[in-house]
Amino acid sequence: MGQAGAYGELERVPTGIAGLDDILGGGLFRGGVYIVQGTPGSGKTIFGNQACYTHAGASPAGSHAGASPEHRALYVTLLAESHSRMLGHIAPLGFFRAGLIPDRITYLSAFRTLQDEGLAGLLTLLRREIAIREASLLVLDGLVAAEESAASTLEFKTFIHELQTQAAATGATALLLTSASAGADMVAAEHTMVDGLIALSSRFSGWRAERELEVRKFRGSGFLRGRHSVRITDDGIRVFPRIEARLRLPSRRDHVEGAPLTTGSPSLDAMLGGGLPHHSTTLVGGPSGIGKTTLGLQFLGADPGAPGLLCGFYESEAAILAKARALDLPVAGLIGDGRVGVMWQPATEGLIDEICTDLLGTIRNRGVRRVFIDGLDAMCRIAGDQDRIVRIFAALTAEFRALGVTAMYTRETDLRGTFLDAPSGAPSLRQTSSVAENVVLMRSCVLRSGVHRLVAVAKARDARIDPRLRIFDIRPGGLAIDDGPERAEAILADRDASSHGGE
Repeated sequence: MGQAGAYGELERVPTGIAGLDDILGGGLFRGGVYIVQGTPGSGKTIFGNQACYTHAGASPAGSHAGASPEHRALYVTLLAESHSRMLGHIAPLGFFRAGLIPDRITYLSAFRTLQDEGLAGLLTLLRREIAIREASLLVLDGLVAAEESAASTLEFKTFIHELQTQAAATGATALLLTSASAGADMVAAEHTMVDGLIALSSRFSGWRAERELEVRKFRGSGFLRGRHSVRITDDGIRVFPRIEARLRLPSRRDHVEGAPLTTGSPSLDAMLGGGLPHHSTTLVGGPSGIGKTTLGLQFLGADPGAPGLLCGFYESEAAILAKARALDLPVAGLIGDGRVGVMWQPATEGLIDEICTDLLGTIRNRGVRRVFIDGLDAMCRIAGDQDRIVRIFAALTAEFRALGVTAMYTRETDLRGTFLDAPSGAPSLRQTSSVAENVVLMRSCVLRSGVHRLVAVAKARDARIDPRLRIFDIRPGGLAIDDGPERAEAILADRDASSHGGE
């Protein structure tokens, strides 16, 4: 199948790089020429090979027995590295399939041709081999060697132009892999001529080294601009589009109408004006050990018919299950039979966009309706760029609503449960609460030798709340919250009297 009519829609070619096609709006264009540029060790060779194996392993769109030929890829190297050594490096990766070599994927060294015959000889070789192999994808690894062999800038630009003409005539998509020095941001002549430029890089964030990808140019369609996180796994390269860019608009229209949902605590439901608003997001703030996780587990177990998901950063699934069983919470049985899933991300090191991508993927795959994110503070630290966290949660909140999800997440406060700026420039609770439709605050109160737990509702979407404090205890079954504020008022009055009496 060739390209569409002269002014029709161009055919897309998937890259085979997970997440990259989302950034590009669907993949590369058939017959286009694209530069993949990166510093040494940034993953260019894996990128090129992964694209080849995915392309050659896929069936052409609309193909059937006796129809168009299979997809084939031609990988041409201009550097002196042996193919056996390169294949040895990529063989352990999940995309590698030895059975595709040499019929569907051909490796060819053009290093000697470039040395002996120059760019003209290289063009002749590429033209001949693409025709003989019936290749629909060309990877030219080592474009910098071709540039260095050119007698002038004009000769190299002519080479790029002839390569574009060849790609357009045959419909073979071309990836040109080239190196870039660290921090290089110059616009080379060839960058202005090709159909797209994809830059791979690595940067330090504190002590961590993070891989990134940026699409700097892409003709023919819109794309997600800016930097996106990259991870090289056992399966190859995986790109995580910046979540606030990917979800700049929710995936579907949201529906906020519906009956309030129970938190699992009748008293807290009453304080909220009848329960949690349908498809809303709730921030639970409080000091460590006050009972935030217990409330979240109660919330997950309050409706056995609604699939749930816990995304935690501090306690493993085994620890969460032990806590739920110790408190005799219904969620323990729901976790055991798979109706509530657990995602555990240790709060040591990770990629915020990977966490959000996996979270949303799990929600969609499992049809989740209740989500509890235990540890916004850990997500803030993992995010690195603290300015992003409010935008990330704004995007997540909108997408949760679109997916029909009611969510709850926790964040630490001081012992009094007041809104204070977090250390190291992290966003304040007041900032993060701006993307939460409901806010529940927990705090402790010391009176003589006793420590009392208190809870209050600061706001709830479209509801008339009771903002008065309540005393609560943690007992088997979860949080036992007083029906009225009387005991809290008495304790606070007694504490104030004791304080004034000591002055």
